[in-house]
Amino acid sequence: MQKKILAAAVAALCGVATAAMAQQTGASKVELWGIVDAAVRHTTNEGTGKNGLTKMIGGGMSQSRWGIKVEEDLGGGSKALVELENRFNADDGSVSTPFFQLAYVGLQGPYGRLTMGRQWNVLFDVVSSTYASFPYSPYMDAYKPELGMAAGARTSNALKYTIATPTRNWVGTVQYSFAEGNDNTDAVRNVGLGMLAAPPYSLNPATALSAPVKAGIDNAVAAASGSTTPNALTTAAGGIAAGALKTMGGFLRYSENGISVGGGFLRTELPGGSDLDAWTLGGSYRSGALYVNLGYGQNKVKWKSAGTPATVGAYVGALSNRLVDQAIINSMWQGQTNGGFQVGDADKRQMIKVGFGYQVTPQINAGLHYFHAKQSGSTSGGYDGKAHFMVAAVDYAFSKRTDAYAAIDHTKLSNGGGKLFIDSASQARSRTGFTVGVRHRF
Repeated sequence: MQKKILAAAVAALCGVATAAMAQQTGASKVELWGIVDAAVRHTTNEGTGKNGLTKMIGGGMSQSRWGIKVEEDLGGGSKALVELENRFNADDGSVSTPFFQLAYVGLQGPYGRLTMGRQWNVLFDVVSSTYASFPYSPYMDAYKPELGMAAGARTSNALKYTIATPTRNWVGTVQYSFAEGNDNTDAVRNVGLGMLAAPPYSLNPATALSAPVKAGIDNAVAAASGSTTPNALTTAAGGIAAGALKTMGGFLRYSENGISVGGGFLRTELPGGSDLDAWTLGGSYRSGALYVNLGYGQNKVKWKSAGTPATVGAYVGALSNRLVDQAIINSMWQGQTNGGFQVGDADKRQMIKVGFGYQVTPQINAGLHYFHAKQSGSTSGGYDGKAHFMVAAVDYAFSKRTDAYAAIDHTKLSNGGGKLFIDSASQARSRTGFTVGVRHRF
C-alpha cells in the first residue's frame, strides 16, 4: 500500500514537471503549494484520570497539507481546472485517508464553473468565505467547534456549479453528490442479528415480536450504541459511513464595501433511510483593522420510521438502520475532542458563533471567538444540553509566509440528563487548552 501511495505521489510530481514545461508555452498555469504547521498543545481534564495531556500536534492553526492546482487556458475566457490536496500531520509525517482530501476537475467559462470529484461542500464554502472565525485563517484546526455543523465539510462524488457576477459581489453555488457503493445492505442487518445470537437473547429472526422480547432487544442495542469500545455493529456502520453519501444543496452570498452576508442549505440522505438537514446563515464586516462576524447553524436529523415490525428480524433490521445513521451523525457532530462533544441519541443541534479580529500592527493579528451550542431531541433525555466554546488567538507574522501563534480555548458543558460529556474516556464537562505553534506557507 505504501509503495502505491509513493508511486502516486511520484507520478503526481512528474505531472507537475511536465505541466510546468507546458506552462512555458502559455497554455497552462501550474502551482505546487503547501502549508506546514506544528504546535505544542496542553489540555486539562484529559484521560480517565483527568490528569491533562501535553503533546505535539501536526497542525494548530492550520492542518499541514500540500496541493497541486492547474489551470489551462481554453480561449474565449474559458479554462480547465484541476485541484489535488493531500493533508498530513507534521508531528509524525502520517497522512490523511483518503490520500487526497480534495480531488476534482472542472471547466470555467462565461456561464459559470462546473467541478466534479471530492470537494468542499456548500456549507463549508459559505462559512469560510463569508463569516469565517479568523480573518487570516478560516478556523483554528486544533479547536474548531463550528466544523461539527458542516455535515462533514467535504463531499465525495460531488458535482458543483458556481455562478458569479463579474465583480463577484454575488456568488451562488448548487451541489449534488451520488451515493455510490454506499447501500445499506442486509449485511449490516445480519450483524445486528448476530449480536443477539448469544444468551440470553438467542432469538430466531422469524419469531413474533412480543413486548418482553422488544424490551430485551432495546437494552442490548442501547448497550451497543452507548459502548465506549468498538463492536460489530458500530464497526459495520463505520464502514458504510466512510463511503459517499447523497447530498443536495446550495448557497448564496453577497459581499460589497466590507460587508458580507450569506446562507446555505444541504440535505444529506443517510444509507439507513434517515435525512440530515443542515443550514447556516451569517455575515461579517471589515473596516480597516477591525473584523467582526456573526453566524448561526442548525442540523436536524429526520429519522426513518421503523413502522410496526411484527418479527424479531424486522425489528432488529430497523434498529440496525438507525444505528448506521447514528454512527454517521456521530462522526459529523463529534468532530475532534477539542471543540466537540458527545451526540448520544440526540437529533438536533444548533450553534451561534460571534467573534472579532483586530490587526494590532502590520505583524500582529488578534482574535476572540465564542460559540454557543444547544443539543436536543435525545430519546433518553440524557444527551440534551448546552455547550459553551471560547477561543482567543494571537498571530505574529515574521514574513508573508512564516508566522507564529498562541491560543487559549475553553469548553464547558451543562445538561440535566447526566450523560453529556466532552468525551467518554474522561467524562469531563469542562476543559481548557493552550496551543503554541509555527506555520509556514509555500
